[in-house]
Formats: sequence, structure tokens, C-alpha cells
Amino acid sequence: MTGNDRQLSVDDVPVARYVVDPEIDSRHGPRPYLHPVRTLGGTVVTDAFPADHVWHLGASLAVQDVAGTNLWGGRTYVRDVGYTWRDDHGRIAHTRWETLDPQRLEHQLEWRDRDGDVLLTERRELTAQRVGERAWALDVGYTLTAPADRDIALGSPATNGRPGGAGYGGFFWRAVSATPAWVRTATVEGEEAVNGSAEAWVAFGGTGPDGAAYTLVLAGLAEGDRWFVRTAMYPGICAAFAFDRPRSIAAGTSRAGRHRVVIADGTLDRAATAALAAGTV
Repeated sequence: MTGNDRQLSVDDVPVARYVVDPEIDSRHGPRPYLHPVRTLGGTVVTDAFPADHVWHLGASLAVQDVAGTNLWGGRTYVRDVGYTWRDDHGRIAHTRWETLDPQRLEHQLEWRDRDGDVLLTERRELTAQRVGERAWALDVGYTLTAPADRDIALGSPATNGRPGGAGYGGFFWRAVSATPAWVRTATVEGEEAVNGSAEAWVAFGGTGPDGAAYTLVLAGLAEGDRWFVRTAMYPGICAAFAFDRPRSIAAGTSRAGRHRVVIADGTLDRAATAALAAGTV
């Protein structure tokens, strides 16, 4: 780890590295991210800087359109034009620690445009705890606050005109899988059925670089959020803020969110994933 990195552990077992201030190309959307994230058995379940989308950084908060600033990375989707490289990339920057603990990290951040002006301030919490013999839970909580004198609009490629359910942007998990990934909810399965849904929980699985199977169970959509899912093009899942319509944080107000991701060794069936989602293990 570098001097800016922090580590989350469960029962003294390191399970996630938190890269706080990455020194990367501005076009990749610099922001804090978690990678690698591991199961208790040691299987890596995140990917960072993959060749297909270099700006995908493990598990992170990232939005492609924040009042016109790209805080996702990569090309920006422009209505009636398509994906275009633009000089519109900002940075999500750490400003102050509040709690530094192996099982809990809390800090303050600023969402800045390309000129360094603050679009949003954020307070973020990350916690890790065991939830069974084969699983642990990552809880991600955040409060995004708009400036007192300005509404801040949140958008996505979909709200800017891209078809095909590309409403990504929010809490995004770029997974890794050596075999085709799978996704399901309590009632449906497959990318097409899950993408754009508002199910209470989603189970997502694949195999890590070591060939071992893993299962993720994600929950915690805020009102109006939707699940964005990819399994065919690449393995990834997002609690999307602006899936099919723009959202706004009014001047001087806040948007709060909290997501739980249960990270388990092995391929779990629907009953086991439902139990993990309900916290009944």
C-alpha cells in the first residue's frame, strides 16, 4: 500500500484496500476506490484499470454528469453526437479523515470540476463486518450536499440520449470474472431482466483470477434509484442515481445513500442470497 491507502479488515483478515488519492490521468476520473476487494477465502472480486474500460476503478462512487462535469472517467456521452472525448473531467478529492479504524473509515470529500471549484461536498463511511462463516459485509454510506447557492443536476449517458439502458452512475462495482458472470434477484435473472429494475436486492457472481467462485449480494437502493447491470460486455453492477431521468440535489440540501454488499465465497443459490440480503444468516 502507498501512504494514502487504507485497509479494511475482518477479524484481522485484510479484505479491502481503499485507495484514497490515486495519482492517475484526469481522464480516468480520479476518485477514491476500493481495490482489491477479497472474499474471506482470499478471492479477488473487483477489477481496476481493465483494458476494456480503463476508468473503471474497483468499487467507487462515480457519476458521468454532475452539473456538466464528468466524474466517471472516459468519454462523455453527448446527445445526438455519441461518446466524445471532452475536457470536462473533474476529481472527487479526500479532504479530511474523521475515523481511521481497521473496520471503519469515515472521511470528508469534495466533488470538484476541472477548475477545482466544488460541486458537492460529501461525508462517507465504509465499514466491514463478518456476516457468516463464508461471508463479510461492506457497508457504504454517504451524504452529498449541494452548495447553498446552486442546484446540482445528476445525469447519465441514458439521460443524455444514449439508448440501451445505459443509465449508469452512482455506487459502481466493477467486478472481475474469468467465466461468464451471472446476476439474479428474488424474482428474475439475467442482465436484460435485472438492468433498470428496482428490486430490493441483487445477487451477482463469477470467478476470481484464482478460478474460485464468489457471490456478491447488493442492497440499498434509494428512492428513484435503479440497478444498472452488465454481464455480457463486462462484469459490473451499479446502484444508479439517474437511470432514466435526471436527478437534482437542490441548493443547500443533501442526498443520502447507504448500500450493503455481502461478499461470499462460492456460488450461492437464491435461498442463500435472500437470507444474506435479509440479514438472517
